[in-house]
Amino acid sequence: MQTSTLLQRRFQVMGNQSPLFYETPLHLVRGEGVWLYDADGRRYLDVYNNVPSVGHCHPHVVAALSKQAATLNIHTRYLDEGIVEYAERLSATFAEPLNTLMFTCTGSEANELALRIARFTTGGSGVIVSDYNYHGNTASLAEVTTALPSPEPFARHARAVPIPNLYHAPEGMSPEQMAEQYAARVADAIASLKADGIQPAALLIDTLFANEGLPRLPVGFVDKAVALIREAGGVFIADEVQAGFARTGEHLWGHQAHNAVPDIVTLGKPMGNGHPLAGLACSRERVEAFGRNAMYFNTFGGSPVSAAVGMAVLDVIENENLLANARTVGAHLQQRLAQLKDKHEIIGDVRGKGLFYALELVRERTRKEPAGIEARRIVNSMRDRGVLISKIGAGDNILKLRPPLVFTQANADLFVDTLDDVLNGL
Repeated sequence: MQTSTLLQRRFQVMGNQSPLFYETPLHLVRGEGVWLYDADGRRYLDVYNNVPSVGHCHPHVVAALSKQAATLNIHTRYLDEGIVEYAERLSATFAEPLNTLMFTCTGSEANELALRIARFTTGGSGVIVSDYNYHGNTASLAEVTTALPSPEPFARHARAVPIPNLYHAPEGMSPEQMAEQYAARVADAIASLKADGIQPAALLIDTLFANEGLPRLPVGFVDKAVALIREAGGVFIADEVQAGFARTGEHLWGHQAHNAVPDIVTLGKPMGNGHPLAGLACSRERVEAFGRNAMYFNTFGGSPVSAAVGMAVLDVIENENLLANARTVGAHLQQRLAQLKDKHEIIGDVRGKGLFYALELVRERTRKEPAGIEARRIVNSMRDRGVLISKIGAGDNILKLRPPLVFTQANADLFVDTLDDVLNGL
């Protein structure tokens, strides 16, 4: 079927506002490892999708899913050894007191549930987020979202705080001063909530600040913000939907780069390698206190098939040494990107670690004017050359690189060489 015909059919049954990547949408029919194939048989290098975190259609994950689906698939109100074993294995990757799991299907559900638990166990309702965030698409998350358009107005019980980015540090300001300044803004947000009679319940952040463009943070900023929210009676919710599962190459979890252990960790996207699996980790005391007052149940969350898939993803991360691979391939990618920055003035900053990088594009390095139009051209030109990336940021000018964890140095070289060629043609 022609792409144009399929696109019109999609518009008819899904509406023309349903998002699609690229000016010329892709009609994909197959995936394998880091590669995606379209209906014409053309191959594309995937440098964006972290949902298939251990590679598209990984045979070990597919086999685990198929075997369990052919044996038993039911909800969690029956005893099932696989579900318990998966929960035990996953919870063992967290520091105390994060010793109890609750399963959902999506990261949105996980963050919604985390807010419910936070509000119940603290008695507060106030939420502090970053000023360019996205944590999900439920109503209560949409009303604290600042990165995407939403009909829900920003909530009276929420405050949005800008995140420090050393690349945009005011002239003469040290990283230590930046950390103090931005911590003071968190303190101001807490004071503002209390002035309106709102008790703070949670600081909800992605500790890599992925949607914000992976900013280079002054050391200690997150720790200072967490200390302030806890002092005010709230909890720290770490959204690991993008940051987790070995993405950084340093730790299994993004929050481990900081000195503050979260009160609640939310999980999603890469957890099931494309299968809808998500959840949260929390202390047993909080989970049981919440459960005594709220009968939480998720029909499909944490099913036997989901547990088998989640266990298989952990198997692959461990057996194929994907944490180490993210570290070594990421270091090579960082070196190549730094060389590219030296060559092309449009690249203002390269930041990230492991297999998660952001390239901030600017029209002029001194003024750092966002090159949003150019970023769009680059993303579409890369697609035309068989390499898939995306863009983020308030200026729509940050290239987002987040390939499957099985990415190799050869894959990284192909990506950088293609990007170099596209930049030469700008």
